Amino acid sequence: MGIDVLTEDNTCTIRPKGWIDSSNAAELDGVVVKQASLFEKMVLDFAEVEYISSAGLRVIVNAHRAMEKKQGLLIKNMNSSVFDIIKLTGFDKKLNIEK
Repeated sequence: MGIDVLTEDNTCTIRPKGWIDSSNAAELDGVVVKQASLFEKMVLDFAEVEYISSAGLRVIVNAHRAMEKKQGLLIKNMNSSVFDIIKLTGFDKKLNIEK
């Protein structure tokens, strides 16, 4: 998995690539934690994410918690497989998702 981080004003955009699973979720979580401490708004751009496991879902939940007292978290560009996993867990009702 690769991770790009783009910043503009008070927003950071994190773009993971490939699979997010137990072998690399901690790496993404570290990036999320660091950026959450620096910025008021976070965007997780999943345009290049092919698959997400429960370890990846934990990263999303952690990002949501870190940003909920700030300007928030936006998740965008999920493919249908990743969105189906989010929807199955019911997280789609709690998260700000832009398809």
